[in-house]
Amino acid sequence: MIRVLLADDQTLVRAAFAMLVGSDPAMEVVGEAATGLEAVALARTARADLVVMDIRMPELDGIEATRRIAADEDLAGVKVLVLTTYDTDDHVVDALRAGASGFLVKDTRPAELLAAIRTVAAGESLLSPGPTARLIARVLSAPSAPAGPGPEGLGMLSERECQVLGLVARGLNNTGIAESLGLSPLTAKTHVSRIMGKLGARDRAQLVIAAYESGLVVPAGGG
Repeated sequence: MIRVLLADDQTLVRAAFAMLVGSDPAMEVVGEAATGLEAVALARTARADLVVMDIRMPELDGIEATRRIAADEDLAGVKVLVLTTYDTDDHVVDALRAGASGFLVKDTRPAELLAAIRTVAAGESLLSPGPTARLIARVLSAPSAPAGPGPEGLGMLSERECQVLGLVARGLNNTGIAESLGLSPLTAKTHVSRIMGKLGARDRAQLVIAAYESGLVVPAGGG
C-alpha cells in the first residue's frame, strides 16, 4: 500500500486528487495539507511514503517544503512528486535540487498521475517531457550552478555505466535500459544503483543533471 500525502492550497483540488488516489486499491491518502508548513508537519506524523506537492502555497511554498522534507533524516524514505500548473524552468530546477523525485503539470491525465505516484514510490525519478527539456537548457546555460554530482565524477564510471547513465538521462526506466543494452532489468537496476553510489547522487534526477552537465548527453539539436 502506497501511503500518499496531498499538499495543495485549493480544497477542491485536494478533494479531486483524494478521490483519484483513493480509487486505486494499492494507494491510501493518509493526510491533506493546505500549506507548506502543514505538508512538512504531516510528512513527519502521517508516515507517508510519498507527498504530492503543489508549488504555490501559503506560509511555505512547495519548493522549501520539499527541501525541508529531503533534509530531514527521519523522512529519508519519503518521496516528493511536485505537481503544479507552473512548468517553468525555474520551478523544475528548484524542485529537483530541493529533493523532488518527480515533476508533473496539473493537466496530466488521471491515469498518468497514478502511474507517476507508483513510479516515484518505487524509487524511480519522473519528469514531464516539456519541463525536462527546459531543465536541460537551464543547466547547460548555467554550468556553474551547483546541481549535485559533478562531471569529474564520470571518470569513475565504466564504459557500460556511462552507457546506462546516458539512457537514464534520456528518460528510460530500468526495463527500457535493459532492452536497449540487452541486459536483464535486475542488471540494469544494479548498474543504476552503482552509478548513483559512485556519483553520490540522491536519485535519478541528479543523474540526469550530471549527464547533461558533463556533456555525456546533449539535448536534441544541441552541439
